[in-house]
Amino acid sequence: MPAPDLFLLGSTHRTAPLAVRERLAVPAARLDNVYDLLRGPGGLGLAECLVLNTCNRVELYGVTDDIASLRAQLIERLSRFHLLDPAELDRFSLWKEHEAVVTHVFDVAAGLDSQMVGETEIFGQIKDSYSDAARRGASGPVLNRIFQKSFQAAKWARTHTAIGRGAVSVGSVAAELATRIFGDPAQSHLLLLGAGEVGQSALQALRSRGAQAVTVASRTLAHAQELAGPHEGAAVELARVPALLATADIVLCALTVETPLLTREQLATAAHARAGRPLFVIDLAVPRNVAPDAAGLDNVYLYNLDDLAAIANENLSARLAAVELARTTLAEKARLVWAALSGR
Repeated sequence: MPAPDLFLLGSTHRTAPLAVRERLAVPAARLDNVYDLLRGPGGLGLAECLVLNTCNRVELYGVTDDIASLRAQLIERLSRFHLLDPAELDRFSLWKEHEAVVTHVFDVAAGLDSQMVGETEIFGQIKDSYSDAARRGASGPVLNRIFQKSFQAAKWARTHTAIGRGAVSVGSVAAELATRIFGDPAQSHLLLLGAGEVGQSALQALRSRGAQAVTVASRTLAHAQELAGPHEGAAVELARVPALLATADIVLCALTVETPLLTREQLATAAHARAGRPLFVIDLAVPRNVAPDAAGLDNVYLYNLDDLAAIANENLSARLAAVELARTTLAEKARLVWAALSGR
């Protein structure tokens, strides 16, 4: 059996800065368009495909009958989709073929390729992406085998190595950073924007450290109430957020938006009203919820995912042996899977 023409085109924290990654992020409402581009009428006609779209990566996996000219075609189609110059998109992209794709999937599923090495959220995200591709009928025998085996490989890595030791989830690192700045979270008022999984993780981590006063804002008030209720918190609509900045101490931003929700002017107004009390803002979203130029304001401490990754990886040196063991073993597992797929 000939080896399938398997490929990956993607952009991650390793290839692109945050300002570029947020331009390449695919809103949920446009995910159908990406699948149409890959396999729909007038698309590239891929035999199989899967889109992995997270905070720090957009990766397109596929199986094709003719890989020779595919990269150039993909770059050209995606540059139009994202309104980017093809040369710029190509510059910030990674391209892998055949066995290297399998190895990459295994590393991603295990958290070895994550910005926060060993983080756990990616496992659920990659499973969700696979389920979505399967539901669409976009994945097939090759991608099904690769991704199902990647789940087994990731579980092996977490069970048999120490790659996940320490605070390596977005929520736990955000909570650790807040604790460093404010000391006891119980004395701080927490304002959470967004009721999704990332926001929930950060809220639970801060609550476990003693945070008491909690306000949740979301596009849908019912969603905010659903999250705030078990934490004895308040729920508000997004329109009230600017006024609440004057009284909040920690603001966690985890909304899916295409343009910043909080502007420099809004944060400057809030900082003035706070009379010198610091305002700590953690932007967990890509695209960002907070205008980047707000970082220069006095008494406003703005952190993004890149900042959190640097903190999470402070203890990485203690886990390097575990990471190397996991990486080497997963590469061998990937080799065996590829050998089976290519009939060798």
